[in-house]
Amino acid sequence: MPRSVNAGALSRALLGLLVPAVLYIPGVLFAQAPMFPDQIGAYEKSSPTTLATPERYLYQEYGLEATEQAIYTAPDKRRFTATGWRMHDSTGAMALFQLRRPSGATAAKFAPLAVTTSDGVIYAYGNYVFQFTGGQPDNKDLNRFYNQLPKFENSLLPLLSQSLPPEDLVPNSERYILGPVSLQRFTPAIPPSVAAFRFGSEGQLGKYNTPKGLMTLVIFNYPAPAMARDQSVEFQKIAGAAVKRTGPLVAIILSPPDPDAAERLLGKINYRAQVTETEKVPVNEIKGFAGQLVNIFILAGLVIVLCFVAGLGFGGFRVLRRKLSKRDDPDAMTVLNIRYTLATDAPPGPTDASSATEAPPK
Repeated sequence: MPRSVNAGALSRALLGLLVPAVLYIPGVLFAQAPMFPDQIGAYEKSSPTTLATPERYLYQEYGLEATEQAIYTAPDKRRFTATGWRMHDSTGAMALFQLRRPSGATAAKFAPLAVTTSDGVIYAYGNYVFQFTGGQPDNKDLNRFYNQLPKFENSLLPLLSQSLPPEDLVPNSERYILGPVSLQRFTPAIPPSVAAFRFGSEGQLGKYNTPKGLMTLVIFNYPAPAMARDQSVEFQKIAGAAVKRTGPLVAIILSPPDPDAAERLLGKINYRAQVTETEKVPVNEIKGFAGQLVNIFILAGLVIVLCFVAGLGFGGFRVLRRKLSKRDDPDAMTVLNIRYTLATDAPPGPTDASSATEAPPK
């Protein structure tokens, strides 16, 4: 005989298949939302294209999620090419910005991470990296464009990105290290096991000018000073490396052309813990006392209103019960109609003649 099917089990199985599908479809549609709108200001968008990733594994380590490129044309034939990369977070966008900016770019002021190139601009905005070539939209139009960005994220950038000493730093030489791929790409002499990315470490690289040639400095940040202390011992085992640990930071210069310059550069790296204290908001005592008085009056008014409403309700209930009840109210007050009469016209009593005595004549 065929086995009976449990309706409850079948419904639960179908529900288990349906719910993930319903949750997955909006996510796919949202992830495939276009990065650039159909119009930016007076510029109309052409058919967008997806860019090929030249260094796929490096971009994946940085958290690449989507790319898009489109050409925008204005009615007066002006045009520009817009290219965008959406990363998983702002740190990945900063790392990609450092990677893609040309060595001869100059810093721009319209964004914290922005440079001007020979044919346009490239900058990071939140977890996005944008590049405009041949022209650039107005800031007012760009602000409207930013409000439509899908999956936008704008977290704080790591403090490690600001730890490189600025003196003698080669412009646009910074590179951010998030894992073994970027470590191999920018400083292959450091083994991934020594960098210990399993602890959640990250690195910031920069190149410096010295009288005897370029010098590469890498600063790694670890979650705890104890981890940095243990890994600094491993860094010192690399031949020709100058290493310094300060707090959770480990700075290393590989094969410096000038050992004295390397020591001076390492001496500029000092970790300073930043403690944020919540300040007490000043309170106006007079204003606070006045507010307390107002609250007292309000509370007293509420109590009076509640008492009045309660009295009306109780009295109305008693009257209504007396009218609707067929029996006498046992709690009713008994009134005695007693009248008292005061007699004021009583007849005179008998006269005792014998008691009347005339006074003797004198």
